[in-house]
Amino acid sequence: MSATDFQTLAGLFPDETVTHSYVQDIELPPVGGKSPGTFALITLDNGLDHSKPTTLGPNTLVELGKVLDGLKERAARGEIAGVGVTGKPYYLVAGADLSAVKTLKEREHGLWMARLGHAVYATLANLGVPSFAFINGVALGGGLEIALQSTYRTVSTGAGALALPEAFIGLVPGWGGVYILPRLIGPENAVKVMIENPLSNNRTLSGPQAFQLGIADAIFEPADFVEQSIGWAAKVIAGEIMPARANAVDPAEPAVAERWAGAVAAGRAFVEAKTSNASPAPAKVLDILEANRTITQAESADLECETLAGLMQTDEFRSTVYAFLDLVQKRSKRPAGAPDRKLARPVTKIGVVGAGLMASQLALLFARQLKVPVVMTDIDQARVDKGVAYVHAEVDKLLEKKRIKADAANRTKALVTGSVSKEAFADADFVIEAVFEELHIKKQVFAEVEAIVSPECILATNTSSLSVTAMAEDLAHPERLVGFHFFNPVAVMPLLEIVRAPKTDDAVLATAFELAKGLKKTAVLVKDAAAFVVNRILLRLMGEVIAAFDEGTPAEVADSALRPMGLPMSPFTLSAMVGLPVAQHVQESLHAAFGERFAVSQNLQKLIDNGVKSLWAPGPDGTPVIPAETLAVMSFGTSPSTGEGVLRRTQDALAEEIGLMLAEGVVAGPEDIDLCVIMGAGWPMFLGGITPYLDRVGASERVNGKRFLPAGIASAPA
Repeated sequence: MSATDFQTLAGLFPDETVTHSYVQDIELPPVGGKSPGTFALITLDNGLDHSKPTTLGPNTLVELGKVLDGLKERAARGEIAGVGVTGKPYYLVAGADLSAVKTLKEREHGLWMARLGHAVYATLANLGVPSFAFINGVALGGGLEIALQSTYRTVSTGAGALALPEAFIGLVPGWGGVYILPRLIGPENAVKVMIENPLSNNRTLSGPQAFQLGIADAIFEPADFVEQSIGWAAKVIAGEIMPARANAVDPAEPAVAERWAGAVAAGRAFVEAKTSNASPAPAKVLDILEANRTITQAESADLECETLAGLMQTDEFRSTVYAFLDLVQKRSKRPAGAPDRKLARPVTKIGVVGAGLMASQLALLFARQLKVPVVMTDIDQARVDKGVAYVHAEVDKLLEKKRIKADAANRTKALVTGSVSKEAFADADFVIEAVFEELHIKKQVFAEVEAIVSPECILATNTSSLSVTAMAEDLAHPERLVGFHFFNPVAVMPLLEIVRAPKTDDAVLATAFELAKGLKKTAVLVKDAAAFVVNRILLRLMGEVIAAFDEGTPAEVADSALRPMGLPMSPFTLSAMVGLPVAQHVQESLHAAFGERFAVSQNLQKLIDNGVKSLWAPGPDGTPVIPAETLAVMSFGTSPSTGEGVLRRTQDALAEEIGLMLAEGVVAGPEDIDLCVIMGAGWPMFLGGITPYLDRVGASERVNGKRFLPAGIASAPA
């Protein structure tokens, strides 16, 4: 490729937020009484505050390439003894500019982007003098690869989010990471960084973790990180320090070749378990890793570029960018339909009705995140004491794991109290119930609470499926009631469905959204309709699979039919985790609301009646089987389906249900459906949530006659 091609590529992005390369000459501190020479330090900075991460677009790379070419010429003239790269506060670089990458409509342009990065990074790796990366903060994807292409690396103890997350995004590390990393830290650790971490909720490394793995050669405190790094670089250049790399390997050695093969095999097993190979990117990462044990770095670069260019045009990559950027990064921060936040009321004390597991989780979350007093009530002192004890025990666990400090632990414990009298809510600003899912019980609770609290106190329900409107109908002030539906486990699942009943007023709703923000939850406004969004979708899905099973489809066929979707768990496993009685109870609520689309399984009821908690049980060899005594209580039809039939049936059912939800105005648009299943059910980013997947497999048009999203939003352009 020519420089003209690179300039043409850069010209496609006139609106790119360019990360500039600023160069400063520094006289290195003396080592042994003599200065090692002049050091050129490049600082990558887009000129914006820390809320706008530095990224790598084509114009950024072209500028960096020109700067590095100039430094290479200076090195050849003997003007500089070394080159360093660091970033603006909190960032080295946050990776490639995905918003730019997703606009590349031609495969050739994706190939140019990949080759441009390699050309620039090759200059960094071959300056003629040692290069150093000073990892002062976030270093993701191509940002971490800048560091890997440098001769030496230091990292700050305060640096967070170091990763090669491409397998999660739907790409491969395309600028040398797959080649360099396993040689630097060993193939097993490389698989952890490139496969296991990305596919485990996009986990990242801290500075100390990166140093421990051997990604960095030295580690320093944040206060004077760059100064310490320059002093260390001076000693390396002077020959006083030679970094030891305990985890580095030579792939030509037979023992390493065996480890390499084992690491690749383990990675493939992990990908299969996590995604059922439903996304192409993780397998491609492992293909390159496997190949590059025996090929040159230049050959690996060609393989990376070709693979990257192909993946950029896949629907899975486009769906991931839609899910990650458009939904999780943007829409979640500006919830559709949320009232003006200025209407929100202050919340200085919270009441929780109930002291069971869900109520206790809520109390802990409120106290820890909002730092306001929380009081739990229940029908007797033993239950109250158990709830408060649960909160204290969970705080102790956080302290033991060093997730919080001792002072914070003591403050959190002190904020949570219990009472057997609802009079404790008299001065509360917000009271939420977390009692049994029976409408008459919840209505009774709210009647008792309303008689005690102030007229401004907001009442909230954590119901998963019942009508908020029905709960409010006997209240003196129905406008104060709002649905505030959390997902289990409360501390982990990010979604909060905020349910607006017909009479819920804007101030109440605005307060609910502000509380959600304080709790660090992703809030989505939903209409008061049975089971709202996530549970309605999950129960429609589980209902179709269970119906196929009841009709005579073998359990292993029915339960594995959805594997091509790459969901976090199979339908029968999900049923067992939720609890068969709970799943059946919600299904009955949906059946009452929507009829036969949500058929109630008699087999499931028989299992519940006989105390069976899960369809599967471990067999003699550990393989899941259905015990004979479980089979004996059920009866089956004579119309079995194939796995493909169950999958198509479920796809069409989901397309129908989501189409109806949108027609009913349950949420503002398909984007909110997608955000809900990602954040509330853990559905994979590469599906784009669910609606891009249903568009991709044709279910949307089969059932509704049209796509949910226009082509090019979460798919390759038409």
